[in-house]
Amino acid sequence: MRSGPPVRLRLSAWERIVIAGPERVEAAERSNVGFVSRHRMEESAVVVLKRAVELDSASRFQESLVCYQEGLDLLLRAFKDTKDKTKKAHYRAKISEYVSRAEAIKKCLQREKEDGKYHKQIKIEENTKGFSYEKLFQEYLNETVTEVWVEDPYIRQVHQLYNFLRFCEMLVKGPCKVKTIHLLTSYEEGSGKSQQMSGLQDIERSLNDYGVTLDVSYSSSIHDREIRFNNGWIIKIGRGLDYFKKPQGRFCLGYCDLDLRPCHETTVDVFHMKHTKKT
Repeated sequence: MRSGPPVRLRLSAWERIVIAGPERVEAAERSNVGFVSRHRMEESAVVVLKRAVELDSASRFQESLVCYQEGLDLLLRAFKDTKDKTKKAHYRAKISEYVSRAEAIKKCLQREKEDGKYHKQIKIEENTKGFSYEKLFQEYLNETVTEVWVEDPYIRQVHQLYNFLRFCEMLVKGPCKVKTIHLLTSYEEGSGKSQQMSGLQDIERSLNDYGVTLDVSYSSSIHDREIRFNNGWIIKIGRGLDYFKKPQGRFCLGYCDLDLRPCHETTVDVFHMKHTKKT
């Protein structure tokens, strides 16, 4: 990823605003609940913004932007909660600087997206939750998406067919206007082959009811897992669509809502290519 504009802020500047203001605070204010809450927000903001500056310096702009936004939120809350004019002036100045830096990073990332050099990596840790298909893919789905390619060798067993069905449901719900979904997978072995083909045929018929065509192909040599949209986005998931753990039971949280389902450890890489070729 290309380097963005240099970081203009140093941590020492932020430390100075934290200790700025009257040297001594009256004992009554120290005992006030609001003061304690504001003090905690200041401490949290220091930690988060320090991390933002570190990530920014390392050119990890996507992660730094998240930290800048979280730190600014804490800083704004502290600003609103104080009546000290000196502190307010310092907060206002630093908020302005951090906002300017966050906006510069947004523009840098947008340029990366536009010239096809954008790369985002998400590491899903073992047993973590909150990684439904909607959370991973919605950012890259807009009304220009009409065609989708899915390459995944493991759309074979029943739970994997359900994963693919959920992915198709997400596409149909929008905001994209998908018309064709291409699936390249491998054959299930033994008696499970007929169940695999029957399940995919059911999905194909159901998609037809929504005006969507499912084009299924099989390959005995496919290994890579990749999802592509015709707007140029490419998403590679180490485990393909099958990164969710088996639910503890049919009546347990996470059985229906994948955001509540624990995940296997895997890595998600997102790229953008201006000219995505069909398989």
